[in-house]
Amino acid sequence: MAVLAALLLVPPGIGALSGGGDGTQLRGLRMLVPNAPGGGYDVTARSAAKAMEDTGLTGSVEVFNLPGAGGTVGLGRTVNEAGNDRLTMSMGLGVVGSVYSNDSPATLADTTPIARLTEETEIVVVPADSPFRDIGQLLDAWKRDPSGTPVGGGSSPGGPDHLAPMLMAEGTGLDPTRVNYVAYDGGGELLASVLGGKVAFGVSGLGEFADQIESGDLRVLAVTAGQRVPGVDAPTLRESGVDIEFTNWRGVVAPPGLSEQSRAELERAYAEMVRTPEWQEVLALNGWEDAYQPGPEFGEFVQSENDRVERVLRRLGLV
Repeated sequence: MAVLAALLLVPPGIGALSGGGDGTQLRGLRMLVPNAPGGGYDVTARSAAKAMEDTGLTGSVEVFNLPGAGGTVGLGRTVNEAGNDRLTMSMGLGVVGSVYSNDSPATLADTTPIARLTEETEIVVVPADSPFRDIGQLLDAWKRDPSGTPVGGGSSPGGPDHLAPMLMAEGTGLDPTRVNYVAYDGGGELLASVLGGKVAFGVSGLGEFADQIESGDLRVLAVTAGQRVPGVDAPTLRESGVDIEFTNWRGVVAPPGLSEQSRAELERAYAEMVRTPEWQEVLALNGWEDAYQPGPEFGEFVQSENDRVERVLRRLGLV
């Protein structure tokens, strides 16, 4: 994945431009990751930064982590940087839910939507030495003893790693309020917990655990997408008798208060990045679907997702 780029000492808002593919190059860009290293937001941001640098769309890009409260600490920082046109935040469905679960004063409606980038299936995983050899065995044990079969996820309540097992529980006839869900701050922390046997199984995005699946350290029992995923030897939940379909998505927002020109520059950089062979390689490597949406459409999508998450959380009795 992308390495951490060196910090360019260009004051926010100046954005010197020179010499990119269309005659301009965005300089001084910083990407905030609102959870710990190793998670999906982190991989997305570092991969995007490397693709932008390697193709000359930007100068050097700094990627930095500001974890806490399911991403809402980073969200608050982004909102407080009003007018800073050289800061973007990697985010996704998890931050939508965290705003509710953490009663965040800052919301995504306070940000400037820049682009939706990816969509991916969630996966149900166990360590290689787990007694659960297939999804049926796991679901049987889970229904018999919900508290003794803890599930770990890399997002706080309301995020994708939380919503997926709650919907799984509902689909199997298990009361979601009885689920023993253990929240971790991103995929890196979750991975250590799953491999260490601290939870019976984990739910996460496919791309976050691709290396461990390939090495055999983790075994995928099911995918939450509507269709089987090429290269992943696991059935869908629907095939397994659980009538749900669920996918996660990730995108990019910027602080509020940007000028029209500044917003357009950021939108253009990401719009050009998603068309590069370098980014297409990232999608293939991580099992991500290209779900690009430009800023205005992405803003409407985020609002619809906000409404959807609130409805689901209320139906499950979780808010």
